[in-house]
Amino acid sequence: MHTQSPAVSPTELGPKLIRAEILVVFSVSLGASALVALVRLVGALTAPRELKGQQAVLVGSLAPGRPWLDLTLQLVDAAITVAPVALVAYLLVRSGESLRSIGVDLREPGRDLRRGALLAAAVGGTGLAFYLLVYAAGINLAVVAGQLPDVWWRVPVLLLAAVQNGVLEEVLVAGYLLHRLEQAGWSPWRAVAVSALLRGSYHLYQGFGGFVGNVVMGVVFGRLYQRWGRAMPLVVAHTLIDAVAFVGYAALRGKVSWLP
Repeated sequence: MHTQSPAVSPTELGPKLIRAEILVVFSVSLGASALVALVRLVGALTAPRELKGQQAVLVGSLAPGRPWLDLTLQLVDAAITVAPVALVAYLLVRSGESLRSIGVDLREPGRDLRRGALLAAAVGGTGLAFYLLVYAAGINLAVVAGQLPDVWWRVPVLLLAAVQNGVLEEVLVAGYLLHRLEQAGWSPWRAVAVSALLRGSYHLYQGFGGFVGNVVMGVVFGRLYQRWGRAMPLVVAHTLIDAVAFVGYAALRGKVSWLP
């Protein structure tokens, strides 16, 4: 008769196994994105045009001229992109925990929404000002938040992309990574530094401004996660920041002079 083995507890994982688990998770998710972003930055730096003369498209068409195929690919891409969240959920369960262990649940919806909205307002406005500054300085590409065809599903897909980014990045880079590094015995600031540098690295395709801005955001978000013990407010904040950026860009592009 087969006997099911018990789940491994966090203490039984050990620092070496935790490091291996982190490496696996990020090698199939945002760590791989960081490598691609680095290569894209090198390509931008070696291109004939200066950085500010090039574009970094955040949400672009996947099948130009074929809207139904484009929509299908957008939905498939979103599902594939957030798949690592399911991997993290599985690994947490295997160690006797769950997404609730990193504060990804609906236990405190009101508080999470309030904290997320306030954080989004503070970070979003500051981030826009910083982007315009570094773009003017010539150390960043022109970030095109949305470049989708003018069809009925444009705004829903932009909002889906915002949710996708908020869930993927905050569950993995804030919640899961900081949680596991704490279990491995890392000091809070050392763990936040790694988390923030990782966050900045997969934004390198935007230029040096995108890297620095996201490192700073990573420090703020990381410290708030360590203080609150919940990733949900960060998911809310990130989703709101991206939703305003994506939809706002689509509405304002070509209508205001200050937007590159």
